[in-house]
Amino acid sequence: RNCQTLNTYGMLTPSRMPAPIRLRELIRTIRTARTQAEEREMIQKECAAIRSSFREEDNTYRCRNVAKLLYMHMLGYPAHFGQLECLKLIASQKFTDKRIGYLGAMLLLDERQDVHLLMTNCIKNDLNHSTQFVQGLALCTLGCMGSSEMCRDLAGEVEKLLKTSNSYLRKKAALCAVHVIRKVPELMEMFLPATKNLLNEKNHGVLHTSVVLLTEMCERSPDMLAHFRKLVPQLVRILKNLIMSGYSPEHDVSGISDPFLQVRILRLLRILGRNDDDSSEAMNDILAQVATNTETSKNVGNAILYETVLTIMDIKSESGLRVLAINILGRFLLNNDKNIRYVALTSLLKTVQTDHNAVQRHRSTIVDCLKDLDVSIKRRAMELSFALVNGNNVRGMMKELLYFLDSCEPEFKADCASGIFLAAEKYAPSKRWHIDTIMRVLTTAGSYVRDDAVPNLIQLITNSVEIHAYTVQRLYKAILGDYSQQPLVQVAAWCIGEYGDLLISGQCEEEEPIQVTEDEVLDILESVLISNMSTSVTRGYALTAIMKLSTRFTCAVNRIKKVVSIYGSSIDVELQQRAVEYNALFKKYDHMRSALLERMPVMEKVTTNGPTEIVQTNGETEPAPLETKPPPSGPQPSSQANDLLDLLGGNDITPVIPTAPTSKPSAGGELLDLLGDISLTGAPAVAPAPASVPQISQPPFLLDGLSSQPLFNDITSGIPSITAYSKNGLKIEFTFERSNTNPSVTVITIQASNSTELDMTDFVFQAAVPKTFQLQLLSPSSSIVPAFNTGTITQVIKVLNPQKQQLRMRIKLTYNHKGSAMQDLAEVNNFPPQSWQ
Repeated sequence: RNCQTLNTYGMLTPSRMPAPIRLRELIRTIRTARTQAEEREMIQKECAAIRSSFREEDNTYRCRNVAKLLYMHMLGYPAHFGQLECLKLIASQKFTDKRIGYLGAMLLLDERQDVHLLMTNCIKNDLNHSTQFVQGLALCTLGCMGSSEMCRDLAGEVEKLLKTSNSYLRKKAALCAVHVIRKVPELMEMFLPATKNLLNEKNHGVLHTSVVLLTEMCERSPDMLAHFRKLVPQLVRILKNLIMSGYSPEHDVSGISDPFLQVRILRLLRILGRNDDDSSEAMNDILAQVATNTETSKNVGNAILYETVLTIMDIKSESGLRVLAINILGRFLLNNDKNIRYVALTSLLKTVQTDHNAVQRHRSTIVDCLKDLDVSIKRRAMELSFALVNGNNVRGMMKELLYFLDSCEPEFKADCASGIFLAAEKYAPSKRWHIDTIMRVLTTAGSYVRDDAVPNLIQLITNSVEIHAYTVQRLYKAILGDYSQQPLVQVAAWCIGEYGDLLISGQCEEEEPIQVTEDEVLDILESVLISNMSTSVTRGYALTAIMKLSTRFTCAVNRIKKVVSIYGSSIDVELQQRAVEYNALFKKYDHMRSALLERMPVMEKVTTNGPTEIVQTNGETEPAPLETKPPPSGPQPSSQANDLLDLLGGNDITPVIPTAPTSKPSAGGELLDLLGDISLTGAPAVAPAPASVPQISQPPFLLDGLSSQPLFNDITSGIPSITAYSKNGLKIEFTFERSNTNPSVTVITIQASNSTELDMTDFVFQAAVPKTFQLQLLSPSSSIVPAFNTGTITQVIKVLNPQKQQLRMRIKLTYNHKGSAMQDLAEVNNFPPQSWQ
């Protein structure tokens, strides 16, 4: 190629390059490649030849070379070096050159590259060209890759072509105008006069692009939307003509006249009729005609029906029309095409809240979709099935969903179990049915349930006093020999510990009682302790249950002592701590054991954050007895019940603020040494409560009476807030309000914020007060304190202060931060006088 020859005068001249191969030959050659490497070699060789041709400024074959380059670009090979050659072809006067040049510009250029600005003048000249096909090329290119600068410069030319009588140019100009409006919305009003006569055009191509333009303008401007609502009758007339017109070979697709235009008009009607009564009324009849007259044997008809359904559901349509739309979706569910079934389920899921009864008619078909092999259809059917559950069909629907839970793939089990829990809680016909349903879920998919399933079920069982014997017997049977479902084992261990006496008494009336001995029950719990499948949390449940049974059983106390002492040297720190504390109860404080391990009271339900009074303590999720225990009925200067109020939070932690040894007026005070003395300094550590304090009239559950009237007193809303704790980026603020029904009650709202760069996780706030007070700690809003002060955790504390004494409090904070477990103790003594006087 670089060789030189002598001409007639003896001068050296470069020889002409051989003609490059044609595009068709290149395609044929590339297709013969057997490997990717061979194809890559062919492409590289041809690219080298094209580059040489570009360097030689070969105008003869530039068009052919750019065409080949575009083919290689479509195969995924780099072709950026041909960008300037495309501009040269666009500037050519030949139509064939312009066609390839504009095609190359659309493929190789975009607005991120400054090279495209060099085209602006060429496109402007071609928009004013005398040949419509050249004008069409320029409109296509501008509508495809024009930048905002190009659109501003050329919008005037586009607007002129939009008014021309040439339908070929009008349809291209309408689409180009859509691109201009997207790039420069403020130019929208320029095209408004040109849109007046667009819908009068008979050409379907112009009609189609005009509807697209009107849709774009309505979506981007409320003023345009209001302006074009007057076109609804005209659009209805066009749609009616399409439906009623006979066979037209030019527009017919599977027996339907121009389905593309019908779909576009339906979408525009949907936008125009939304939130407008008059427009919706004007299109009700035509939508009913489309819904009833469209042929459904072909996919084309299904597409039109789907758009019709979406339009009916989005405008203010009549109730009968909405039922017709949902019935169409019901027919879609019977279609063999999976895509159509999926679309139907998704649409029904969107409409089920507004047209619940109409969707209910198709419940059996929806439930059948749970058996579909396609996972996406199965998931949509599951979501829709849960949306259909109500008080009338809850038993039947739960039966179907439990069957689905049993047979579905693992990725569905978590969502399905959560849905069943929520539906059962909301629509349960009876407590026994509710408990049976949740136990069935735990038995089937226990490993997949949410973390709060265990405390929720425990609370439900605790509140169902009349079926305690039935529940503990069912749970005992459920875990015999099978410890694989850990949440089920945890609930069973908790119930056996609480109601073990009912289990061995054989007093179950709901079903045939079983005869169980104390040793058999302990065998099960010990098996849970040593099972390889048991987690640390489950072992904690089991050990605590065994300890509780020491007050329920009479003959096995010595065996229980042995088990507890064995785990005092466990390598699991959690179990070791429990065992050591329980062992100390046996040895030093045996007279308090029955009071500490007495049966849990009925737990209060807080709707804002799931189960009430469930606090995470030592890895076991249990209701906190310390905060909910009612005061004793008689004067007890240093009663066990009041001593227990001081135990919250101080258990195994060495206090950060050292406290001096205090006197021990009672056995209750001795227990403070075991779990950490958290009485406040500056006051008697375990001062006995006056005899009159326990006799204050209260509801049986601490502060329960507050729910009957407005909780807070408006007069005291001006109590100043305080900062109770600020250290290591963690800040705790207290705000105060006083109860309207009981002036002795102060309601404290804590707000925890985190100014560090990482979240604080597993955050637990605990509090204790002197014995002359009583305290109730409600559930927190979260366990994660977001970083950078982007959010807070809130928690409510209710404090009963009958003697109007100055309020003092010891708080304990535990959380994980930067991979380390953090804990701290602090005293709060700066409460404002308005909060306790």
